[in-house]
Amino acid sequence: MVESTTVKVSKQTVRRLAALQRSFHTKSMDETIEILVKRRRKETLDAVFGSDLKKTRKFTEEDRLEDRS
Repeated sequence: MVESTTVKVSKQTVRRLAALQRSFHTKSMDETIEILVKRRRKETLDAVFGSDLKKTRKFTEEDRLEDRS
């Protein structure tokens, strides 16, 4: 069994989490928070490692620096 703990949040935050829980169709607040954490992590990684994603192109044979003749 997974350990649990209590986190003190405002009533407004609970209402907002409940709304997200309904929209995500999750069974618990824990699942809802886990989705939010994973999304934020993905956004952060995409921002760091995908910054030139639209500016880059695939490598071609002309891009090779070695002479294979």
